[in-house]
Amino acid sequence: MHAGLEVAQIFRSAGLAYRAAHDGHLGLMQLKVMTAIENCRTAALGGHVEACEDCGHWRVAYNSGRNRHCPKCQGAAARVWLAEREAALLPVGYFHVVFTLPAEIAAIAFQNKSLLYELLFKAAAQTMLTIAADPKHLGARIGITAVLHTSGSAMTHHPHVHMIVPGGGIALDGTRWISSRPSFLLRVRVLGALFRRLFLTGLLALYDAGRLFFAGNMAALEQRRAFLRHIAPVRKKRWVVYAKPPFAGPQAVLAYRSRYTHRVAISNRRLVAFDDRGVTLRYKDYRRDGPERQRVMTLPTDEFIRRFLLHVLPREFHRIRHYGLLAGSARKDAIARARALLHVAPEPPPSDNVEPADHRPPCPCCGGHMIVIETFVRRQQPRAPPQIVALTRSHAP
Repeated sequence: MHAGLEVAQIFRSAGLAYRAAHDGHLGLMQLKVMTAIENCRTAALGGHVEACEDCGHWRVAYNSGRNRHCPKCQGAAARVWLAEREAALLPVGYFHVVFTLPAEIAAIAFQNKSLLYELLFKAAAQTMLTIAADPKHLGARIGITAVLHTSGSAMTHHPHVHMIVPGGGIALDGTRWISSRPSFLLRVRVLGALFRRLFLTGLLALYDAGRLFFAGNMAALEQRRAFLRHIAPVRKKRWVVYAKPPFAGPQAVLAYRSRYTHRVAISNRRLVAFDDRGVTLRYKDYRRDGPERQRVMTLPTDEFIRRFLLHVLPREFHRIRHYGLLAGSARKDAIARARALLHVAPEPPPSDNVEPADHRPPCPCCGGHMIVIETFVRRQQPRAPPQIVALTRSHAP
């Protein structure tokens, strides 16, 4: 295994040649993502020098580009996001529900990302809220955190929405909390049927409004008869809605969120090697069970970059959304009402005296606290190695 291998190294090594080979075929957002990942944690973005207050050990730390597609940046973003939402967890079971588009529709979504990803969110959320509110099922208003993923484990285009849903909701008259069964939330066949109807209705409306784009091997779908023939099989096909067993407590919910809410096409830890053969990575083959599911593949470098760029999201597209009890400005009041109905103590007010978390890694020599002693601007380096002296806490600024 290549210790410390990162997507950024692959882009820095092969990105220039890839841009030249695909000149005119890369979108502006794809080019911006490549540049952001290449520059992340380098002198191109500036940085600072940190020194240990106890032993004086120092190190140079370059700034993050904070691009949402960068594997290196998403760890810090996930920590901040989780800290802001941990207090909203309720003392109930939580379910994990996944809505997936059929391959025929995913092919259309690939050329119409913004519109079709938006429709995927809307149809999936409306499906959950509608069925949950039906007295024949749960009869309650539920809360949903939804996260868009566009890639499979092998970095292929596979758009789907993951939902984290509390096991119950507030009765439609607002007078009580209605709990789901411990291991069952809603019937997936019912969810799948409504999801299919809502999505296809929205898809046809977009087509009739002339808002869909077709090119390449999909160009024939510009003709209405060809379009209807293309989607005809999925009208009868069962659409996959997968409800996993409930999480084992709130901490398991947080652990899941930390892994999946800010997930990118591939994490650095899945990279095995980068050499003349290409990029070797680990992936899961879901057609296999047990230890055989964990596999390794080697992709030509150009193909690796192509697959990574498949998953660049449209500009300003929000991939994490909240619905029902967790939606927008009403979330705070809805969570407070749910806590009251569950007879749980209200969420404590935020303290003005809490210091922001320090995410700087501790000193590698003694484990001491690192402080910033110098900053430098973009495309510059520190003036000179700082003097190595112990910076005692009593002298720290």
